[in-house]
Amino acid sequence: MSADTERELPLGALTRVEGQGTLRLRLRGDQILDSKLAIYEPPRFFEAFLRGRSYTEPPDITSRVCGICPVAYQMSACRALEDACGVTVGGQLAALRRLLYCGEWIESQTLHIYLLHAPDFFDCSDVVELARLSTTDVERGLRLKQAGNAIVEQLGGRSIHPVNVRLGGFYRVPNRTELRPLEERLRRARDDAEATVRWVAGFDFPEATSDHDFLALAEPGTYAIESGTPTVLRSSSAEPEPPRTFPLSDFSEHVVEHQVPYSTALQARLDGRRHLTGSLARFAISGRWLPAEIRELARDAGLGDPAQGAVCRNPFRSIVVRAIEVLHAVQEALRIIDNYEPPPAPHVDVPARAGTGHGATEAPRGLLYHRYTLDSAGTVTAAVLVPPTSQNQGAIEEDVRRVLEAHLPTGCTSDEELAAWSERAVRNHDPCISCSAHFLRLSVTREE
Repeated sequence: MSADTERELPLGALTRVEGQGTLRLRLRGDQILDSKLAIYEPPRFFEAFLRGRSYTEPPDITSRVCGICPVAYQMSACRALEDACGVTVGGQLAALRRLLYCGEWIESQTLHIYLLHAPDFFDCSDVVELARLSTTDVERGLRLKQAGNAIVEQLGGRSIHPVNVRLGGFYRVPNRTELRPLEERLRRARDDAEATVRWVAGFDFPEATSDHDFLALAEPGTYAIESGTPTVLRSSSAEPEPPRTFPLSDFSEHVVEHQVPYSTALQARLDGRRHLTGSLARFAISGRWLPAEIRELARDAGLGDPAQGAVCRNPFRSIVVRAIEVLHAVQEALRIIDNYEPPPAPHVDVPARAGTGHGATEAPRGLLYHRYTLDSAGTVTAAVLVPPTSQNQGAIEEDVRRVLEAHLPTGCTSDEELAAWSERAVRNHDPCISCSAHFLRLSVTREE
């Protein structure tokens, strides 16, 4: 094949990555010269939709960005708008928000573990084929996901695109009796979550290392989910640096988005460097604040003890970290329900005022940032949404390149093998390219 020849390999429906994208590779011998994740879905213009809207509307509008993690968008929007209006939501209302977010973590992370990622470790094309090999395991995953859905439905009014969230809290809050069925279900889910950790820990993991900087929210004493301060763990071959933080209001000064010519999606850099946000980053930065019994399980699962500074940088092992996070979310949900007392009102008032507010939460795929500017009447004059996948794209491209270079010398040279390893490298990060899965095409250019 000549150096100028480009060949496209259509892979059909790739149902285990959300969205439409093309992976373009350029090779010379065993060297990957270029790796580009080109997202070609049309722009969705949500930031433009929000301009001119009332400040009460973004939580509902932005939840439609994603059907898999609508709670993340609602919570980030609420935090940013409440910040602009000078309001802080605390007490049981804040606890209920964390409970709602736990529900989304459980159902979204479980979906990725069982339906999207695990088939790779069994050489299965999809979860249906995996279910034929191990019905018990897949049934366990479905039970876990249903438990997460039940939390979101109870607090949000429905399991997808919740309708009960509003600025300052909720339209309606449950009484203790209404949460009791969730408690019973979550106790069973805790056993399933522990079994999930042990199950994925036994997978055969290829050797790989991601040396990207990590970015996640951190909140001393707890594993950050619905709030926290942006924290960076730099990757360096020299002496490890301690994590450093910066104010959320400075987010756009540190995380700068840019357009690449081959993709409709923006990419981002952290202080000019490639970075990664998501489960690996959260575990590295906040794992020391996991409960002792979960840290012990993480150590037994091969992740090391985060309290002793253990950091997992193998993206293939991200499935184990996600399983740890599911278990933590289940236990957090049980703790919140056990301590719950209905608040005196379902929400606090959030009066409009002119200003700019910043909000960020930890979506299952990583840090999700919102910024809104309001005028004195509460009309949105500017909006910025920075999702985790836009931040992770550069890291994904680099991981694909490194995974392929590691396997090319072993005889992985056919387009089919390149495609299979490329897809595995992409799926490690569970990118949410859009709200639906379509297909991935692999384009390979070989140079003599």
